[in-house]
Amino acid sequence: QVQLVESGGGLVQAGGSLRLSCAASGRTFRSYTMGWFRQAPGKEREFVAAIRWSGGVINYLDSVKGRFTISRDNAENTVYLQMSSLKSEDTAVYYCAAVLEGRRWSEGYWGQGTQVTVSS
Repeated sequence: QVQLVESGGGLVQAGGSLRLSCAASGRTFRSYTMGWFRQAPGKEREFVAAIRWSGGVINYLDSVKGRFTISRDNAENTVYLQMSSLKSEDTAVYYCAAVLEGRRWSEGYWGQGTQVTVSS
């Protein structure tokens, strides 16, 4: 069982930065691939970024490449999403997720989300 708690969201002006954190409970954190997703009002949830237990980044959503960086600290059971050059279209609820290697994200664990609002 893994419990995930996101933090770090808020209101920021376009061009600004935020760092999201996702704290995970459970001693098997390092076994999980971690990911960030987001859901804007009226839109489906979309993948943003993911990172393997080893620290290898799997992929980024094309629209955030070069602006967002995912990282993890297995000793602290935390995954981060550093977001820079934020745009109004980045406004969404951001969710953290954990899944075992080879499994689907729908089979993993999810946090409750943190709101990010970018004002233009």
